[in-house]
Amino acid sequence: MATPSPKTPIPNNHAHPLVELTAVNKHFGALHVLKDINLTVDKGEVLVVIGPSGSGKSTLCRTINRLEPIDSGSITLDGTTLPEEGKALAKLRADVGMVFQSFNLFAHKSILDNVTLGPIKVRGLKPAEAKKQAMDLLERVGVANQATKLPAQLSGGQQQRVAIARALAMRPKVLLFDEPTSALDPEMVNEVLDVMIALAKEGMTMVVVTHEMGFARRAADRVVFMSDGEIIEQATPDNFFDHPKTDRAKDFLGKILTH
Repeated sequence: MATPSPKTPIPNNHAHPLVELTAVNKHFGALHVLKDINLTVDKGEVLVVIGPSGSGKSTLCRTINRLEPIDSGSITLDGTTLPEEGKALAKLRADVGMVFQSFNLFAHKSILDNVTLGPIKVRGLKPAEAKKQAMDLLERVGVANQATKLPAQLSGGQQQRVAIARALAMRPKVLLFDEPTSALDPEMVNEVLDVMIALAKEGMTMVVVTHEMGFARRAADRVVFMSDGEIIEQATPDNFFDHPKTDRAKDFLGKILTH
């Protein structure tokens, strides 16, 4: 008998979503990059955002912790509206982990220091506790033996796994991934995706912007397809990839999926 999947799609009718975007608009000058975005993410849900380049995917991801300010609409995290600035924003932002395309590690600090800095400075952990947590997380992502090295001494795949450990060290409520494998050599992509799939199975709430369709099929509870700043359709991975409803989604999948 086939082993049931460890993840069951989560119905999108939760009374209190962990993340909720309501009528969110964003412009870069005359360019309208997010158009009336309405989206919820439930606790424990893995939401994968896909679409052609320039569709607004990364901007959407970056608005969730206000790395990109929005022009109108609202974004709430665990029932609290994201403030625009100040200490309240910093406090809420600590609950939203972010993994970037280009790692963004502190080049002059060791791997261990990269992972302990946030918990000590922001969460108030004692150094010994932060170090133990960091080593546990580095072990979990497979780079504990690199703890004393500087980022430049690691491969891109190892650096990205450190970046994931650093985000997890803040014990976030939700993890955002903005194209986390697009700067990696092909042979390093899977080592990062494997860590992300393990996190998904453990129930981490994740919003992932990616071009990796295999990851979307394996790990997502829901796939959101964006084009021209709009959410065009959203569905379970099987429904989206096997039965896309819109011409734009069919066209996109036709270009990227080889059969």
